[in-house]
Amino acid sequence: MPAINHTADFAKTTDHKLVLPFYLYAALSFLMATILLLLSANAFTRHYFHPHVLAITHAMALGWGTMIILGASHQLIPVLIETSLYSNKLGYASFVLAAIGIPLLVYGFYVFNLGWPAKWGGILINAAIICYLINIAVSMTKSNNENVHAFFVFTATLWLLLTTIVGLLLIYNFTLSILPVDSLHYLPLHAHMGIVGWFLLLIVGVGSRMVPMFLLSKYTNTKLLWLIYCCINGGLVAFVLLFLYSHETALYLLPLGAVFAGIALFAFYCYKCFQQRIRKKVDEQVKISLLSVLLIFLPLIFLLVFIARLMAGSVDIPVVVAYGFIIFFGWITAIILGMTFKTLPFIIWNKVYSKQAGTDKTPNPKELFNNGIFRAMAITYLAGFILFIPGVLAANNLLLQVATLFLIAAAFLYNWNIIKLMLHKSLPQ
Repeated sequence: MPAINHTADFAKTTDHKLVLPFYLYAALSFLMATILLLLSANAFTRHYFHPHVLAITHAMALGWGTMIILGASHQLIPVLIETSLYSNKLGYASFVLAAIGIPLLVYGFYVFNLGWPAKWGGILINAAIICYLINIAVSMTKSNNENVHAFFVFTATLWLLLTTIVGLLLIYNFTLSILPVDSLHYLPLHAHMGIVGWFLLLIVGVGSRMVPMFLLSKYTNTKLLWLIYCCINGGLVAFVLLFLYSHETALYLLPLGAVFAGIALFAFYCYKCFQQRIRKKVDEQVKISLLSVLLIFLPLIFLLVFIARLMAGSVDIPVVVAYGFIIFFGWITAIILGMTFKTLPFIIWNKVYSKQAGTDKTPNPKELFNNGIFRAMAITYLAGFILFIPGVLAANNLLLQVATLFLIAAAFLYNWNIIKLMLHKSLPQ
């Protein structure tokens, strides 16, 4: 089984007891977010600062995207730096703090109670990120391997911490007025530090390692990856400085151009990996993950439209709402749906069959989940995602509700396969 040998290190590094709770929590968060979406579909025809929109956005960003990334990276970071994770205890602390803090924050937004639920939620989430950052930083100092992918992850985590600190300040600003302007003013700063600094930078860093690994590709280009790293970080730093010190809307095209260049170069990197792959047949999981690379360009188009309208003196609220939906339910969700069933099966396989490897006949990791359920999940997800966008732009509640039913079905099927994987037992000999 060459696939197992090729990714053997991926399955050996961190105890599955630390990693699996992140995956399960994220899966349940995805399902709960889609249920909240059904209950609050009409909120997406209003302002993006609507309490229910804020709640669902944070459920997706933190409970779904961030939790599964934290879980996967606890497994992947030791592979990147070629040494063991510094502390499993810090990993458990990160999970527990985030697992308690996220629902408190989401509840605070949903009922728009920005008192103790939202504040304590924000505090616990920041504590969780600090634990994770310490774990990553100390692990990297123990390693003699200077790996570009690890630098992506570390820098992304710094941006995540800045994002959650700013978010906590915005929550306190509602009651204490600690910032010069109201919290709504700083929302674009908070959002884009998280979207570009955390999600984009980390997904590019990890994806540039995992895509060639799962394609069995010979392609590698470290200089190109460093250029991508500089484009994304340079663009984000420029955006932050412009946001704080300039009121000229047209200047935002400069950081947008830098980030766009970084994304285009990453798409080229993935294309070269695909072109020079050894494994000619590409499975559905990798296809969905590669689709997410193309989906990155969609929110950029919406952002460009928004900037153009802003320069013309108007704010197009439906475009902003659609922009956020595409990021969290499109780009981020697509890559998670694909990569979950490339990473988790190896973790479960190692948990169940590691002692039998080389001595007994064992199943291939891809046989541990149901491919029929996966395909049904992919179809319902794409249907829901595609229908929801025109529903937002046209403010059509019926279309939004139909789209959300498809997304709930996709989340249910995703959870079904996750639970099937986690309950897998060794096959009788």
